[in-house]
Amino acid sequence: MIRTEALDRLPVRTAVPALRRALDDRGVAVLCAPPGTGKTTLVPLVLAGLTGEGPVRRVVVAEPRRIAARAAARRMAWLLGEQPGGRIGFTVRGERVVGRDTVVEVMTTGVLLQRLQRDQELSGVDAVIIDECHERHLDADTVAAFLLDVREAIRPDLRLVAASATTDAEGWARLLGDAPVVEAEGVSYPVEVLWAPPVRPVKPPHGMRVDPALLTHVAATVRRALGEREGDVLCFLPGVGEIGRVAGQLAGVDAEVLQVHGRAPAAVQDAVLAGSSGGRRVVLATSVAESSLTVPGVRVVVDSGLAREPRTDHARGLSALTTVRASRAAGRQRAGRAGREAPGAVYRCWDQAEDGRLARFPSPEIKVADLAAFALQAACWGDPDASSLALLDPPPAGAMGAAREVLEAIGAVDGGGRVTERGARMSRLGLHPRLARALLDGAREAGARRAAEVVALLSEEPPREYGDDLAAALRTARRGQDGYAARWKQEVRRLSGQVEGAGSGGARSDDAVVGLVAALAFPERVARARGDGAFLMASGTGAELRDSSRLRSAPWLAVAVADRPSHAASARVRLAAVIDESTALLASGHLRVRGEEVRWVDGEVVARAVDRLGAVELAARPLKQPDPELVRGALVEGLRREGLGLLRWTRDSEQSRLRLAFLHRVLGPPWPDVSDGALLAETGAWLEPELSRARRRADLGRIDAGQALRRLLPWATGEAVRLDELAPERIEVPSGSRIRVEYGGEQPVLAVKLQELFGMGETPRVAGVPVLVHLLSPAGRPAAVTADLASFWREGYKAVRAELRGRYPKHPWPEDPTTVPATRFTSARLKRS
Repeated sequence: MIRTEALDRLPVRTAVPALRRALDDRGVAVLCAPPGTGKTTLVPLVLAGLTGEGPVRRVVVAEPRRIAARAAARRMAWLLGEQPGGRIGFTVRGERVVGRDTVVEVMTTGVLLQRLQRDQELSGVDAVIIDECHERHLDADTVAAFLLDVREAIRPDLRLVAASATTDAEGWARLLGDAPVVEAEGVSYPVEVLWAPPVRPVKPPHGMRVDPALLTHVAATVRRALGEREGDVLCFLPGVGEIGRVAGQLAGVDAEVLQVHGRAPAAVQDAVLAGSSGGRRVVLATSVAESSLTVPGVRVVVDSGLAREPRTDHARGLSALTTVRASRAAGRQRAGRAGREAPGAVYRCWDQAEDGRLARFPSPEIKVADLAAFALQAACWGDPDASSLALLDPPPAGAMGAAREVLEAIGAVDGGGRVTERGARMSRLGLHPRLARALLDGAREAGARRAAEVVALLSEEPPREYGDDLAAALRTARRGQDGYAARWKQEVRRLSGQVEGAGSGGARSDDAVVGLVAALAFPERVARARGDGAFLMASGTGAELRDSSRLRSAPWLAVAVADRPSHAASARVRLAAVIDESTALLASGHLRVRGEEVRWVDGEVVARAVDRLGAVELAARPLKQPDPELVRGALVEGLRREGLGLLRWTRDSEQSRLRLAFLHRVLGPPWPDVSDGALLAETGAWLEPELSRARRRADLGRIDAGQALRRLLPWATGEAVRLDELAPERIEVPSGSRIRVEYGGEQPVLAVKLQELFGMGETPRVAGVPVLVHLLSPAGRPAAVTADLASFWREGYKAVRAELRGRYPKHPWPEDPTTVPATRFTSARLKRS
């Protein structure tokens, strides 16, 4: 029996006529409706004709999370007076509840991607609703792009709705071809904002770590909210671990404490979504409760201000979730949960001044995530570089390049990026391509069941209490009775069924199988011990184990989960398995390289024949006759690291370089750039043939740098002969002395005794630039500095004369220095001559 009264109360009903018209006219629409208005439950029923309006149509609803998909299906079935599996069904990974009469099927976006790859026409489906598209999950973006392709090429009749909980719909409307935007007014009550920052500063999040002091403060704020406000409390935390720790600190509160996240048992999820049975509740939730789920009874929200987003370090081959500050849009969504049924309040665990500095929206997953799975989906779709897909944000070129390398290495695509038969099979497994490779190859080596057990562990990271030893975690999961173990066993059954008929692998122990499968999944992360719990991964990244880890004595590890804090030089190993060298070579053989290595090491050329597994050195022996070109490269590397001082520089050659630098700065080409960077970039132009003849550091020290620099002079234009004219090494002054010019500063410097310039009315110039004259006393000490001799004689000389002639009475100090001859000598010597 249809619950008509409940359907009529849903605010989105007022927007249904406009949505129908948009779909009838254009076939596409963007629906903006705040959480709780019924967009996820009423709209599919209306479009499917199950509320008595219009013909019956088959509708698919795509949800970003399994928990949301199940909840939406149960809610719609309840509104129709049914159970899931009748006219309303759902499909998530490992669970399908549908029947012959199913008209509305709710599924995760990942499941819909799989279905589209098998059946691009979506045979029998009349409309697709992509729910919560504002969250910008990569699967949702990809589903939208594929569906737009389908509408354009083969199914123009397929109706498509992008449903968003926010009004930021312009981008989606453009993407759907200027689709009409239909807005539904929500029923919201005022929400009071209370700023509740910690009393003492807390450390910002990094990696997966959250300062325990912040979690203690969040727990205290929940207790405060229970004392100050009525109703249930919904507390947002970044992840399962933080939820567990805060739950532990809330022991003894006068309320039922419930935990909601993707890993929570279905019974717990149902209890939260069913509402309170009488007493007060504290619901600790991840961002899954921002918009995908409705939690009845909530009057108060406590927001930690944190969220989890994927991040990928392509250079080090590390992918993981990381803790970030939640965006302002997320903060609004979370606060709105307190005003769904009555006036409420939100306690924000940060300072009001910080709020304006937060990001406006969460990062689109396509911008920050590992794109290997996306790249495989695109290749299977026939668009390997995703250049033709209609996406709100294009995939970053670097991330796509890294993804292509991974897919090529595991045989999922060929050299041109086209999907292989093996890659097509991988895409159907519902796993990340790395894990699909581990399942297929691991099953061949060790048997389907045991390979599936390890892959299931890797596809959903075990709880922290399982420890960092992957083999021990497997044994715990096998005998476990917790929610994780139940989900793991279900996934093992699913995966085993997809690789039946593979080898038995009976000769390997369970521990060996665990290590092999983990290494097959992450070949760049096989790591050899360096001592004291430190390892070097094949990717070149260091890795370290906790002091308490039982894996510290292992000679080799297959690292399954690791993260690298921004301040750390090495990654922290969170989950790994012990392997031996033969397993490392089996799993990571494509990274093995044998060849000559000639490098600059500790100030000298070192030549060796090396066998490497990525960055891990397996064996090496000295080379007696290394490739001369490799030796030359090592010497150039030495010059880059230690500088051009490795060459032989005399005072004259250093001055020659300074003169050339001056001319390049003042006159430009054809006078050469002789900076370190320019000289190192053009070693062939000035250091040959001496550099190619050199074999070691000492040979560099025999190269006369000054003579080598002469090769850079502009001989071809004839300008080289003007070097001494334009930038003379010395300038003759009126006394007859030839004084060296120093070219190290902004202006050339001429340091000369004052008496030697008597009679010189104008400042000497070099390449048109006046020199900076350092006038010296008879003892050679600085007396004055000027770039304008004429002015000095008029205005500065009298003061210098007054100060120095008493100190140096034997030297001439005429009143008018412009009228007497210059001299290097004393007055007495002048008289004798």
